[in-house]
Amino acid sequence: MATTVTTAGRPAVEESSALTWLNGWIRSHKQLAAYVAVALFAWNFLSAKTAERSAGRQIAQGRLALDSKNYPLAASVLSQVVENFSGTHAAQEASILLAQTRLAQGQTQQAIDVLQRSAPKADKYFRAQMYGLLGAAYENALRPKDAATAYESAAGAALYPFLRAQFLSDAGRGWLATGDTAKALVAYRMIAEKLDSTNAAGEAKVRIGELTKGGGHP
Repeated sequence: MATTVTTAGRPAVEESSALTWLNGWIRSHKQLAAYVAVALFAWNFLSAKTAERSAGRQIAQGRLALDSKNYPLAASVLSQVVENFSGTHAAQEASILLAQTRLAQGQTQQAIDVLQRSAPKADKYFRAQMYGLLGAAYENALRPKDAATAYESAAGAALYPFLRAQFLSDAGRGWLATGDTAKALVAYRMIAEKLDSTNAAGEAKVRIGELTKGGGHP
């Protein structure tokens, strides 16, 4: 469900609508959410840098504020980590959480700004998640072409087949929303032909049949 961009001062009902949309997107990307959790746990376990351990404590504070829906505090703490620990894994994790905070507040453009700055410089453990969340933010802003492009970048950066397939499926949905069935078919056929063992393959084959009226090859 798409929502419009709001500011922090708008009525609570718009914040609730934005949060409902964000929760729905996360639920529909359960495998991605699980992968992010594992990746972040692994980083926290392996990291031995004092600065990043300090940043980790701030991130934990920001995450707790986000979970408690104290969005102003979450944004403040996470913004500090992004600024003070630029170039570190901590800053990249904080960027993801900050973007989620902005989306939960209904501040879609602010979320886009965060991810546009962070995603191109992110390392391989965070790049796919950032571009995937950027695609979601663009969808929320009713910018399907930009969403499809971001999802394709996420697919290209994905480390695992199931993630690549999910993002390609998202990209196909974005291209369909723009009316570009040719690019949608490219995404769906890539899933059907090269990622046939993933959960997204079945839906991709259905979409191919619909778009080609049964004449396309899966």
